[in-house]
Amino acid sequence: MSGKADSLRSVLYALAANFAIALAKSAGAAYTGSSAMLAEAIHSFADCGNQGLLLWGMRRTRKPPTPEHPLGYGKTLYFWSFIVALMLFSMGGLFSIYEGLHKLASPEPMKDAWVALGILGFGIVAEAFSLWGALREIDKEREGRGYWAWFRRSRTSELVVIFGEDLAALGGLVLAFGFIILAMITGNPGWDALGSVAIGCLLVLVAVLVGREVASMLVGQSADPAVEAALRAHLQAQPEVRQVFNLITQQLGPDVMLAVKVAMAPQPSDRALIDAINRVERSLHAGFPQLRWCFFEPDASD
Repeated sequence: MSGKADSLRSVLYALAANFAIALAKSAGAAYTGSSAMLAEAIHSFADCGNQGLLLWGMRRTRKPPTPEHPLGYGKTLYFWSFIVALMLFSMGGLFSIYEGLHKLASPEPMKDAWVALGILGFGIVAEAFSLWGALREIDKEREGRGYWAWFRRSRTSELVVIFGEDLAALGGLVLAFGFIILAMITGNPGWDALGSVAIGCLLVLVAVLVGREVASMLVGQSADPAVEAALRAHLQAQPEVRQVFNLITQQLGPDVMLAVKVAMAPQPSDRALIDAINRVERSLHAGFPQLRWCFFEPDASD
């Protein structure tokens, strides 16, 4: 299955899980009056909106190049991923902190907290399933690296966003569960409000980390260093190429652009040189399906 299809599957896993969780949390918050539960419900609905934006961005990347956008619309996905990070920061994190502080100033007792705990338990299971689906797709591209190293180096913005969202959601559910238990044990509803604040701080932290990584992609990043090294090795192995002087890549959503300057092996004529370059370009496209554009410059020196 292609990388695009893998990413789409991860987004759909997350959307299905978050929608079910959001409905359950909303019912629980209305019934129990728990501010931590309300914060979690808002967080889940925001995540559903986020997945909708990612799906829209993934669809937009399929638009063909135009004279105004000659390299296509691949980076559209980075824009929508950055918007998702902003929504996670504002609608998720800041609102949860506000709700928690508001309830701290005017604490209200919870009703039937066991109902909230049951719903949160369901949410933990559903969110763990969503995270499992994301990790399956991440494992296909992290190449033995740790998850933090993958997060810092990945060029797949939708997976970075889903990974961050799922971690934040699972962590938020565990926090809400723990703080509601504290409120039940102590009889102090302030613990529930503190849970909302803690969830908000977690969401803000994750949103900042995700936003930083996606912003770097939006500005313009090279392809993964492992892909660059493979491209260079592939070129150097071609009999038509004598030496690779310079190689520049740019990641454009799911696609890669390559610009390369090489010394070609001597050819008997200009026509033979053109044919040799075309053979090398065909071999690149065959070996690297993500390579969409290749700009080839033969030269005698760098």
